Amino acid sequence: MSVPSPCSNVCRMHASTGWCEGCGRTLDEIAAWSRLPDDAKRRVWALLPARRAELQRQLSPQALR
Repeated sequence: MSVPSPCSNVCRMHASTGWCEGCGRTLDEIAAWSRLPDDAKRRVWALLPARRAELQRQLSPQALR
């Protein structure tokens, strides 16, 4: 079974992290996704929860103060 894309159709890059605000991937990861072997895709997936948590922290209204 192939590894699905984490894309959530919110394609906006966060300036300070370089991660997509929707899925948490970098532009390089997004561009290479269709060519990556499944083990590499799983490694990217493993990074995403921490990236999303950091994005959430940076995007929260309190972080803007």
